[in-house]
Amino acid sequence: MKKLLILLLILSTPVFAVEPDEILDDPVLEERAREISTELRCLVCRNENIDESNSGLARDLRLLVRERLVEGDSDEETIQYIVDRYNEYVLLKPRFTGSNILLWLSGPLLMLLGGVLALAFVRGKTRETQVEALSEDEENRLNALLNK
Repeated sequence: MKKLLILLLILSTPVFAVEPDEILDDPVLEERAREISTELRCLVCRNENIDESNSGLARDLRLLVRERLVEGDSDEETIQYIVDRYNEYVLLKPRFTGSNILLWLSGPLLMLLGGVLALAFVRGKTRETQVEALSEDEENRLNALLNK
């Protein structure tokens, strides 16, 4: 029973694709590399970070991150180096700068525009369905039909 529980606990932990030959000897640098790797997108797998991806490109990016850290780059310099090389698409959380502002704001703006158009459509429909009062002649005819 204990073995089964231990096996289930091991299987429930996140699986990382980092291979043993990639791991740095310095635990502090390795921890920094893992943090940076969780912020970078695998360009093959799309919405998976390079720390979890098994693709060859993700491995190359993990090695590049570690290489930059060993050379003495800060976390920001390492990320910027990779962004300069692969574009901002490599970031899982794009920055709120430059041309990305349009992308960040387009969702809420389109939602607001859709709400305004929906409100205008509904108000237009209610105006069309408003009924004018019956004339005296029409009311007399209606009463005559209902009394039969």
